[in-house]
Amino acid sequence: MAAILIVEDEVSINELIKRNLQLVGHQCTSVLDGEAAISEIQCHNYDLIILDVMLPEFDGFEVFKEVHGTPTIFLTARNSLSDRITGFSMGADDYLTKPFEMLELLARVEAVLRRTQKNKKCFEAGEVRIDFDGRQVFYKGELVECTPKEYELLEVLVNNRNIALSRERLLELVWGHDYEGETRTIDVHIQRLRKKLGWENVIKTVYKLGYRLEVSR
Repeated sequence: MAAILIVEDEVSINELIKRNLQLVGHQCTSVLDGEAAISEIQCHNYDLIILDVMLPEFDGFEVFKEVHGTPTIFLTARNSLSDRITGFSMGADDYLTKPFEMLELLARVEAVLRRTQKNKKCFEAGEVRIDFDGRQVFYKGELVECTPKEYELLEVLVNNRNIALSRERLLELVWGHDYEGETRTIDVHIQRLRKKLGWENVIKTVYKLGYRLEVSR
C-alpha cells in the first residue's frame, strides 16, 4: 500500500488517523509541527501527505511549498472558503474540514491514491483477487460473476478492511443515503459474497453491529 506522512498537531487526532490508515494496510509516519514535516519531506519520499493547516512553527501552506508534487490532503478546523481556495490554488488534491468521520478520510485517501496511481490496482487475499480497474473478481483463478451491488459492497469492505462497519453504514456507502430498504439486504449480500469467494471466515460478523473484512495487513 502507500507510504503516508501525517502532519497534525493534535496528538489524539494524529494517532487516530495513523491507527486507522495502518489498519487498512498503509505505512504511516506522523509528526506534530511544520518544522518536523519539512524535515521529513526533504529526507524521505511519500506517496501521500495528510497536512493540517494550523500548525506550530510553520503552517500547512508554508509546509506545502516544500512538497513538490506529492499528493496532499489538507485538514483544517477552519470552514472558510478562502482557505479552501488557497489550498486548491496551490495544488492540493483534496481538502477536509474537521471534525470529520474517519471513514470519509479513508475514502478520500483511497480516491487520491487511485487518481494519482499510487495505490494498488489489484487486491489479493488468499485465493481471491480483485481487479479494481476492470471491476472483476477472481477466485482460484476463475472469474466470479458479481452483481453491481455485490461488487460495490466488496470494494467498500476491502477499502475499509480490518475495520468494523455497521449495517447502516454499509447501506449508506453502497446503496446511498436515500435507500429505504432494510438492513437485511446487507446480510443477504454478505452471505452471497462469502459463498462465492470462500470467505466464510474472512468476512466476520461483528455482534450487534455489522461486518468486518479481516485480512493480514
